[in-house]
Amino acid sequence: MSNPPIFATLGCRLNAYETEAMKELSQAAGLGDMVVVNTCAVTAEAVRKAKQEIRRLRRDNPDATLVVTGCAAQTEPETFAAMPEVSRVIGNVEKMQAGTWTAMATPDLIGETEKVQVDDIMSVKETAGHLIDGFGRHRAYVQVQNGCDHRCTFCIIPYGRGNSRSVPAGVVVEQIKRLVDRGFNEVVLTGVDLTSWGADLPAQPKLGDLVMRILKLVPDLARLRISSIDSIEADEMLMQAIATEPRLMPHLHLSLQAGDDMILKRMKRRHLRDDAIAFCEEARKLRPDIAFGADIIAGFPTETEQMFENSLRLVQDCGLTWLHVFPYSPRKGTPAARMPQVPGPAIRERAARLRAAGEAQVTAHLAAQLGQSHAVLMEGPRLGRTPQFAEVEFAADQPEGRIVTAAITGINGQRLTA
Repeated sequence: MSNPPIFATLGCRLNAYETEAMKELSQAAGLGDMVVVNTCAVTAEAVRKAKQEIRRLRRDNPDATLVVTGCAAQTEPETFAAMPEVSRVIGNVEKMQAGTWTAMATPDLIGETEKVQVDDIMSVKETAGHLIDGFGRHRAYVQVQNGCDHRCTFCIIPYGRGNSRSVPAGVVVEQIKRLVDRGFNEVVLTGVDLTSWGADLPAQPKLGDLVMRILKLVPDLARLRISSIDSIEADEMLMQAIATEPRLMPHLHLSLQAGDDMILKRMKRRHLRDDAIAFCEEARKLRPDIAFGADIIAGFPTETEQMFENSLRLVQDCGLTWLHVFPYSPRKGTPAARMPQVPGPAIRERAARLRAAGEAQVTAHLAAQLGQSHAVLMEGPRLGRTPQFAEVEFAADQPEGRIVTAAITGINGQRLTA
């Protein structure tokens, strides 16, 4: 009897979401004795980790069919096809198609199908129709958008994900209704470039329209969360939702990348430093308890110490709490890879300073919660998260998946205690 497929996921929430879909597809096809690695391509380090994981999984599963997919497989299929450990390489579109998996389940077809199945992702016009209900044990992640139309000079992701495609609002609402019926109290909207949602749909609705529609048509949904947005593209309706909808969580993760205007221009970003600060001030005015996360790159090509200091100061100027710090690494085929590079030791040192600034902000945020009461979504018997996404540790067991009101009594490392 064959063993069920083993899945390894690297990278973003969207990849994790798609892994759940692949599990369903492979199960429906009756596949076994297979290892699937869903890769990330966001940095050179991510690709290195993918190769490392492939070698480890092959050692542990010497006789399994080893399939590599995801963004790194899409952007550099030949790299993975050349690895002796790899049986097949499939693209980001192919991995979401039932036919890909049923073909692998037919032994006499395996020999006939090519080792590499990776088509031109730029020609894809629709999001994958395979919607899964309830990825995540206690909060559900719903993919509403895929791909990106922007071409930031450091980013390989559009070449892994294709151009922006949106899931129609009606489909999203129906899925969220099903999730609420199944007992989920929190839903997170995910995508590659969330604020571009709707641009390819009739009437070109905006993300704020989708948020308002969900909250209106799914009244039993307790909490709605947005994963990551480009602040310069936040529409009026989204700002209105932040101001007036308590069920929209006061936590936004911002794609900022830098805090220096020259670096932002060289990155081909669409905002300047003052735009980021103005957005945070406006959102905080509308929702005083809001917390911000942000992506920031350390050591982008041509970044001087003074330019870096502008990024470092942005952490304070925007009042950022949860930082994702990326030490810059060149991605072959991107314009930034051809720009004058910052030496590796300087990049690592700047990344460390950014992380330290982020940790100080987390400490300050947690200290401000002492004595407050929070509605906490339980992710485990004794662990949950506040609306602002801070972790809370409980002294006694609580019902998992439920929202409980907790008095914050202390801090343990980077967690609150209740």
